[in-house]
Amino acid sequence: MLDARSRILLKALVERYIADGEPVGSRTLSKQSGLELSPATIRNVMADLEDLGFITSPHTSAGRIPTPRGYRFFVDTLLITRPLQQIEMKEIEAQIQGQQPQELVSAAARMLSELSSFAGVVAAPHKTAAFRHVEFVRLNERRVLMVLVAPDGDVQNRILNADRNFTPSQLVEAANFFNENFAGLPLDQVRARLTDELKRLREDMVGLMTTAVDTGAAVAQSGDELVVSGERRLLHSHDLSGSMEGLRRLFDMFEQRTQLLHLFDLSNKAAGVQIFIGGESQIVPLDEFSLVTAPYQVNGQIIGTLGVIGPTRMAYDRVIPIVDLTAKLLSSAMQREMGEG
Repeated sequence: MLDARSRILLKALVERYIADGEPVGSRTLSKQSGLELSPATIRNVMADLEDLGFITSPHTSAGRIPTPRGYRFFVDTLLITRPLQQIEMKEIEAQIQGQQPQELVSAAARMLSELSSFAGVVAAPHKTAAFRHVEFVRLNERRVLMVLVAPDGDVQNRILNADRNFTPSQLVEAANFFNENFAGLPLDQVRARLTDELKRLREDMVGLMTTAVDTGAAVAQSGDELVVSGERRLLHSHDLSGSMEGLRRLFDMFEQRTQLLHLFDLSNKAAGVQIFIGGESQIVPLDEFSLVTAPYQVNGQIIGTLGVIGPTRMAYDRVIPIVDLTAKLLSSAMQREMGEG
């Protein structure tokens, strides 16, 4: 689509605009590109790039800035990423530590935000609705605390409203029945098998067992959530401060989460780093923002996605390696923690 000269000039223009945020004029571009071209020739090439939709002229400025299409071409064909410094790599590795997957997810989101200076987002691991161990603790006559230990070692507590009063020994009996017969099984299977087992149970246990399974399944499904760190950094971005409407819509998405979760689910279907620029994702139709994502995995299976959300004028050559390395280190840490669990 573009000849070599046009590519060099587009690359120089995007890099200069990312660096200082000012529209780039032909004289600046002549120095930046290193090409021995007259200002008139450069202006002609810029006019061609503008006709193709790669750059645009803001307001009355004589300079040009990249469009989302220009950023896309730059990222796909012209970008050379910068490897992270050794000290940054060690810092990420040192920070992504934790006793449970949720702690690792939170640490990864913080590191993504701190290193990029934008918002770090991590979709928590997709949980299988299964349990490794369950305990029931009597709180009062009709309230029972259920302690549910997931296969990955994550512990969740939920209060069950029982249909009758249970003694501590009855609750121990119920927990033993669950752990001996159903530990490790998906809760949907437990629900189906429980129907067959009900005739073996005393009638007074039926309600507790059914409530426990339904609550356990709801706990597992609630694990598919986003952890966001550093949203407020976006308020201080020079490129975004003038677009309060765009910021408001983005913060609405942070709050609602559903759209971003859907976008992260799409990222799960592709290996490696994915880059969504401006409104091209369709799901996050905000021209002022870009999203750089990568999946993380355990035992070769993708279990979640992480990424950075920032302005389209971000240093992609730096953000891409940050996202890529964080995904690899989170995968290793998850493998270690979940393997030990």
